[in-house]
Amino acid sequence: MAKRGGPVLMLVGAILLWLSSRMTWVKAAVEDDKAGSSVVELSGSLWSLELIALSVVVLAGGVAAFALRRTGRRIVSVITALAAAAAGWRPVALLTAGSEAERAQELLQGGTNDTSVDTTTISDWAVVLTADASTAGPVLALVGAALALFGAVLVASNPGADKPRTAKYETPAVRQERLQEELETSQDSGRVMWDALDADIDPTDPRSS
Repeated sequence: MAKRGGPVLMLVGAILLWLSSRMTWVKAAVEDDKAGSSVVELSGSLWSLELIALSVVVLAGGVAAFALRRTGRRIVSVITALAAAAAGWRPVALLTAGSEAERAQELLQGGTNDTSVDTTTISDWAVVLTADASTAGPVLALVGAALALFGAVLVASNPGADKPRTAKYETPAVRQERLQEELETSQDSGRVMWDALDADIDPTDPRSS
């Protein structure tokens, strides 16, 4: 369950984080002496500048958790858990403390806008009067972060077992010796019996165990 369910949760979480970055998180009422009053929408990628980068980290972690071996899965899942927790911080702050007009004005006037996919800007003389949070985008981001965090913790706590690497490259002598040992310890195993027959070993012969 953890080996597959955890990475799937991470991938789903990454997708939700990315989708939330395209949604409106804040609506700002702007007063411009020249252009007049307007309402400007700030997307998740603009309000939370780190969101897209963190969603990429979570996505990469989910893919790597499928491909890597036990130790690698555990390391990647810890990194993914940290990224998921960081991705959830800004939505929680927005939903609990609300949006700040000062931050909205700074972002819209281009102070940090170059790191976002959002190109919305206002003039230098415009003033943000109010900034109201939209719940759908932050809630979706929070759900995505929670799923990714849960999946990462699931993999970190139970990374699963590695499949043997050497079976494909065994010499006939080494393979026969391994099968002899497995016949002694797991004689009732269907896999062991089929492997023994494939190697021309009679699993019912007492001399083979």
